Amino acid sequence: MSMNTNSEAAEQKKSLLKRLLPLVILAGAALLIISQGWHNYLTLEQLAHNRGQLKTFIGENYLLALGTYAAIYITAVALSLPGGLLLTLTGGLLFGWVVGGAVTVLAATIGATIIFLIAKTILGEPLAAKAGPRLGKLRAGFQEDALSYLLFLRLVPAFPFWLVNLAPGLLGVKLRTYVIGTLIGIMPGTFAFSYVGVGLDSIIDAQQRSFDECLASADAASKVDAECSFTLDPSALLTKEILIAFAALGLVALIPVFLKKYRKKHSVA
Repeated sequence: MSMNTNSEAAEQKKSLLKRLLPLVILAGAALLIISQGWHNYLTLEQLAHNRGQLKTFIGENYLLALGTYAAIYITAVALSLPGGLLLTLTGGLLFGWVVGGAVTVLAATIGATIIFLIAKTILGEPLAAKAGPRLGKLRAGFQEDALSYLLFLRLVPAFPFWLVNLAPGLLGVKLRTYVIGTLIGIMPGTFAFSYVGVGLDSIIDAQQRSFDECLASADAASKVDAECSFTLDPSALLTKEILIAFAALGLVALIPVFLKKYRKKHSVA
């Protein structure tokens, strides 16, 4: 009897460690990133300053560069770090919108799936508490038509990205549905911003010329910091046309839900 009890306890401990392993890996990655200050490099300014070196490295180590970019993107999504838009733009700038967009879609889906799987483990209840009342607002949509609702949430950023990654795992959405909905749902936006990223070269060049002219005309070094700055605002890339397109795509994703309600209403009548 004692041996059976010890065996069961050992199995439970082993199962718990296995379920906690993804969280341990993410926590370790987060500590490494923060301790090294790597998260401070996720800015357009840093991208502009290091653009030449990055392109040289990519030219000499293309596959390694692609793998590194994918690993960084997966980590950023899995840790819910800010800078997803910047990374997507970077992928388009450095690898082109087709390759950059494709790698970004796969990496973002993997990163989001990691969060989904963690939400289905023993950590589900603490994460649900963190999500708070916003989780309840998503419950009805997932119960009605999980795939269509997930597509809508991916196309139209009505809720924080981390919450959309987390909620399906807490609300019983199947892994297959989640992966398909995420993969398809983020494609339009990802490729759109990857395409925008291709045009970053001209924006960076224009800002660099403006900055150099400011430095050249400065009377004294003390005035440089006060009057000359190299800044790039990523929000300027979010044009009205892009936002309208995303909203339209989101409405298209909800069509199956409306049709289902319509058929149910008329079948009852």
